[in-house]
Amino acid sequence: MTRHHRTTPRNPRTTRVTRALGSLLLVAAAGAFAVGAAPVRHAPAATPLGQVVPAPASVTAGGTPYRITPGTRIRVDGSGEARRIGEYLADLLRPSTGYRLPLTTYGHAGIRLRLTKGAFGAEGYRLDSGGNGVTITAREPAGLFHGVQTLRQLLPAAVEKKSVQPGPWPVAGGTVQDRPRYGYRGAMLDVSRHFFTVAQVERYIDELALYKINKLHLHLSDDQGWRIAIDSWPRLATYGGSTEVGGGRGGYYTKADYKEIIRYAASRYLEIVPEIDMPGHTNAALASYAGLNCDGVAPPLYTGTNVGFSSLCVPKEVTYEFVDDVVRELAAMTPGGYLHIGGDEAHSTSHDDYVKFMDRVQPIVTRHGKTVIGWHQLTGATPAKGALAQYWGLDSTSAAEKAQVARAAQNGTGLILSPADRVYLDMKYTKDTPLGLAWAGYVEVRRSYDWDPGSYLAGAPASAVRGVEAPLWSETLSTSAHIDYMAFPRLPGAAELGWSPAATHDWDTYRLRLAAQAPRWDALGIGYYRSPQVPWPAR
Repeated sequence: MTRHHRTTPRNPRTTRVTRALGSLLLVAAAGAFAVGAAPVRHAPAATPLGQVVPAPASVTAGGTPYRITPGTRIRVDGSGEARRIGEYLADLLRPSTGYRLPLTTYGHAGIRLRLTKGAFGAEGYRLDSGGNGVTITAREPAGLFHGVQTLRQLLPAAVEKKSVQPGPWPVAGGTVQDRPRYGYRGAMLDVSRHFFTVAQVERYIDELALYKINKLHLHLSDDQGWRIAIDSWPRLATYGGSTEVGGGRGGYYTKADYKEIIRYAASRYLEIVPEIDMPGHTNAALASYAGLNCDGVAPPLYTGTNVGFSSLCVPKEVTYEFVDDVVRELAAMTPGGYLHIGGDEAHSTSHDDYVKFMDRVQPIVTRHGKTVIGWHQLTGATPAKGALAQYWGLDSTSAAEKAQVARAAQNGTGLILSPADRVYLDMKYTKDTPLGLAWAGYVEVRRSYDWDPGSYLAGAPASAVRGVEAPLWSETLSTSAHIDYMAFPRLPGAAELGWSPAATHDWDTYRLRLAAQAPRWDALGIGYYRSPQVPWPAR
């Protein structure tokens, strides 16, 4: 899918992460991020509890910091999930600290991970830090994992390095109480225009996990390539997946590859949302099987970047046999609850045929146990009960099109917000950006962050908004370095829009917290765009 033509009462001891916290960060930043300031060489101070991204719901700062030392152990409760998260944390900390950090289930430990009953929600957590140690408490494993990401950001950036660093390793004293605003916080990776390997996808999953993103939408099919093996239609992958934009060799995921991506994502508490785009964006499928074409003639493989020229044959019954087979096999491989059917830019499908197609295809998805997601053009048909529409329009999208989506939301269709001129990560930052496209305009860091999902789409009830997703289309992207440069620094902002309370959203304070992430990206080997809108620390 290319979009070339688209067109509680306050406790006085508690500091909520609002603009008050921002003023403190502004004072600190005046020195810490002064361009050209001489580097001061000293042991790192503890990172303020409120400086993490996404901004926590509530922070109570104060008390003695805890310091990780060679004697620190990680205590976990008896559950297998808590132990796995403890092992994940230990694996993160051991290379840079050089400490053993053994796991234990009893006694004093320094770091404790607890699963217990409480009003944390499915993904919330509490982090308590003091001189005797750090305790992360949650009701569910996902919350515990998110709390670990907060602990990670509270440690000096050098903790991300793969060789022993001098430390020290302080964690500021106080309490963080946190839970997400939205249950759907996604990113999308287009593996169809250019194919990305399992290792490249898993690298991106790790980057998403750091910012508490919980959905990875994989765009598995398009005109330029079919990227998932389907046993009942094997040429989809072997032939339809044999090329990519520019004529490269392409590639596809075997079922074992796909299951490995699922497994890795689950270990980071991300759910994979697979997409098979239809009825348009289907040239790779049409080229693989002549019988899917209305005239019975297979078109050649396509390696360009145009859109809107392909369509499945709506009147043919074989089309629905094909869809049923693909959905059945993909659903069986996918433990998550969603299956995305695309539905955008079907310019070669008449409106009547589009409606007929969606009326036939949506029940197939639900019959195989998945919830339908479609791009917002789905609202031009009749969205299935419980379906989600993913809105990718612009500020300039016509009032009629926005109203159509809003009416669907009023009638019960949930919304995922991905406005292209806000959170399409493949849009150029400026005219000088060497990668990306500009059909939705230039999207600098402030524009990407400075909007509210709850009130963005006029007429749509705030209760209809399920969350935010940041798509990354790959017409011009073919390496992990390309992904990093276009995703960072905008991706953390999209993650914050999905996680943090609306009251915390403030550009002037966010830009300082964002700037403080840069040394961590450097340590992780993430190359990023140094936007002039952000007061980055001197290198």
